Amino acid sequence: MTLESARSDDGQSWLNFDVHGLAGIRVQSDAPTARQLRTMLACFATPRHVPDDIVVTRSHEPMPEAAWVEREFAYTEQALLFPENRVQLVKGPETWKIHGPGELLTTLVPILDRCMTERGAAMVHAATISFRGHGIALPAAGGTGKTSTMGKLMKLSEFGFMGDDWAFVSGDGTMLGFEKPMFIKPHHRPIYPHLFSGARKPLVPKALARPVGRLTTIVHPTIIRYPHLADVVRRWSPEHRMVAPRRALPDATFTRAAPLAAAIYVERYDGAVTRLVERSQAWMVDRMIGNFHIEMASFSQHVVAAMGASNLVPEPRHFSEKAALLADALKELPCMVLQVPRVYGADTASDDIVAVLTELLPSLVPTEAPRHKEVLQ
Repeated sequence: MTLESARSDDGQSWLNFDVHGLAGIRVQSDAPTARQLRTMLACFATPRHVPDDIVVTRSHEPMPEAAWVEREFAYTEQALLFPENRVQLVKGPETWKIHGPGELLTTLVPILDRCMTERGAAMVHAATISFRGHGIALPAAGGTGKTSTMGKLMKLSEFGFMGDDWAFVSGDGTMLGFEKPMFIKPHHRPIYPHLFSGARKPLVPKALARPVGRLTTIVHPTIIRYPHLADVVRRWSPEHRMVAPRRALPDATFTRAAPLAAAIYVERYDGAVTRLVERSQAWMVDRMIGNFHIEMASFSQHVVAAMGASNLVPEPRHFSEKAALLADALKELPCMVLQVPRVYGADTASDDIVAVLTELLPSLVPTEAPRHKEVLQ
């Protein structure tokens, strides 16, 4: 039995993940997607049995008298079936079930978002750091420079790592980290040189990284139907290396939870200079929700749309409940947008982001650390 595996009374082996004590994820250990989810959810792994908040298995359940939206999906009052992707969702009073023989991360993400929202925490797409024990959310689109910025910030005192891509924000104003693997690309070599030393998986030259990335995006919807192939492609794609944060940032402090102190949206724009602009909390709520949704994989977006179209989870309810959580979390907190020239490369852009943050954050965060912060070394 591995660290995160446990055997149930019926003899079935499960992988158990405890997401900040708010949601339990149980994955059937012989499901084709188990290896992928073990990697992506490793920071939440536990040997204990967790609640059946989200259960992931291989086999579908019957859906008698299901209705159809053309050939896109079938639905009942409690279930959705996506035949082309071989994925089924079943919603119970307290449990979400995800069934299918494919790679199920793209299904899990929107369900985890919904499940956490039901339990008082909204999932966001952001680089998340701690500063003097307080949480700072840096929501941003992909390719903005989050990973480069993180590598530079973690070399500075008073900063800690919470997440490079995903995190959660609870309605009481607590930011909850997500230590998922980082995707290291060729242009990160100067910032993470130790990850490029010795015999490693080859990466394409920087000039080819963008075309290869576009090709990966095109074939992704097909590859995810075959989890073993998808796992091989993810691990051996020349576009990136998938690295655990503690290996990428061996000297960093890792913070699991911290009171949120500010949200700073980072974006690239067509201007000539880096600038910081104050925004309202309502603006930040809308941007964080929109950014999370657009940064999900296309099938993840399709799952959200199908849940709304079938009334499994009406979209107005889902987005309004998530907006209310974020509004409570951001109440009276500083919200800003940090605009960085689009012509800057990742190295130059991250230099500017780090410079702005190191100058700004001491004025936003008190010197003393909060009493209830939780730091994992």
